[in-house]
Amino acid sequence: MNTLTALKPLHLESTALSQSAPVPITVAMGDGIGPEIMVACLEIMQAAGARLAIEAIDIGEGVYRAGNSAGIGADAWDSVRRTRVLLKAPITTPQGGGYKSLNVTLRKSLGLFANVRPCVSYHPFVATKHPTMDVVIVRENEEDLYAGIEHRQTDEVYQCLKLVSRPGCERIVRYAFEYAKAHGRKKVTCFTKDNIMKMTDGLFHKVFDEIGAQYPSIAREHLIVDIGAARLADTPEDFDVIVTSNLYGDIISDIAAQIAGSVGLAGSANIGAHGAMFEAIHGSAPTIAGTDVANPSGLLLASVMMLDHIGQPEVAARIHNAWLRTLEDGIHTADVFAQGVSGALVGTKGFTAAVIERLGQTPRTLAAIAPSSTPAGAVQVAPYIRPKPAKKAMVGIDVFVDWSGSDADVLAAGLKGATTPGFGLTMITNRGVKVWPAGLPETFRTDHWRCRFMVNAGMTVNGHMVADLLRQLATAGVGFVKTEHLYTFDGEPGFSLGQGQ
Repeated sequence: MNTLTALKPLHLESTALSQSAPVPITVAMGDGIGPEIMVACLEIMQAAGARLAIEAIDIGEGVYRAGNSAGIGADAWDSVRRTRVLLKAPITTPQGGGYKSLNVTLRKSLGLFANVRPCVSYHPFVATKHPTMDVVIVRENEEDLYAGIEHRQTDEVYQCLKLVSRPGCERIVRYAFEYAKAHGRKKVTCFTKDNIMKMTDGLFHKVFDEIGAQYPSIAREHLIVDIGAARLADTPEDFDVIVTSNLYGDIISDIAAQIAGSVGLAGSANIGAHGAMFEAIHGSAPTIAGTDVANPSGLLLASVMMLDHIGQPEVAARIHNAWLRTLEDGIHTADVFAQGVSGALVGTKGFTAAVIERLGQTPRTLAAIAPSSTPAGAVQVAPYIRPKPAKKAMVGIDVFVDWSGSDADVLAAGLKGATTPGFGLTMITNRGVKVWPAGLPETFRTDHWRCRFMVNAGMTVNGHMVADLLRQLATAGVGFVKTEHLYTFDGEPGFSLGQGQ
């Protein structure tokens, strides 16, 4: 914190803009290369005339090691919730169990549902095979596998729950179309894997189609994520705005940043109704910490997005143009330095000084940046309106069983002997593949079995009947580890078939 507090209060004294009050923001110096690149960004913003009132917080590795498994303490939470703006350098999550990702915790706890990652080519000054690339990834930030709900259920099988909600889908998809509309973008592309995950990814795709129809002036397309990622890596110029769920967005935004030139050049905004967080997309790179080689560009471009967000677009454009001019002049850090293209190899401090020296200048070849009138945070999404609940009816139960045998017929016989009048055993799967009745002997089996009991014809099931079934199974020595109730919603099944069923 010493480097941060040694800086003067960030404000402008020499122009009419000095009449504006400094905007409170929270700053986290981070771990690894974090302190170096944060100091660089703060020095550039100070020189450019940013009007900021900084509240410094400690988060990350030191807080983890002090015994806080979340990596953030109460005082830090208070600051972030008070300023509603966090500029965060990369942090390190210690290896081993018991530590939750602080990045995920911040995004989800603060309701920062939209992750916005511009990935732009700076050809010919940064090497890339895609000189016209200009893609924005809009990633859902709160759901999907990043819910972090995992369990070990047997000796051999672990589980991670993929949670996708209609409100989550609606907010991120509408944000993507509103972002495209506000920024003059022409097309929004949705990536899912709904040919396999027909319910979770299927919901995302369905909501994309429903909401996209409300924006007839914006083209829309849907791609399965594997071919979508392949096309993004091969011909990124075919894409404009991409909207997708959490895990896919995390992966493809790194792909997009790298093929544009370098992950080290990409910043991101995390936007919600109650605040925003700005960060580079790269990690803390502890192996090069303190060596004056780190590129501050990713965090600097995140700082530019932050300045737009807090209503200082002139300062944001001033910094952005100086940064572009520095790239054009061939003053590059090691991660983007290339013989024959770059002119001078500099470290973190040298690059910072070069950007400051060029404040007030504009690029000569790359497109100059005009002050933005539509920052990421200016895109508003209407509150979710919960629809009328569907008619929900229980029609069965999946009982997951820990059993070390391999013959599904033997397991089925034991389960049938414990069945109550309300339910009948209809299917057993292993890792999702049907192995009873009439399973294939080639199918590999683990010790984790899904046993599906459906409600018998003419029966109406209640919670007592479910408890009776489980009691019978327990009495028979069946080692069940989990249950999932099976419902229909307005008559439509709310559960998937087994593979091969």
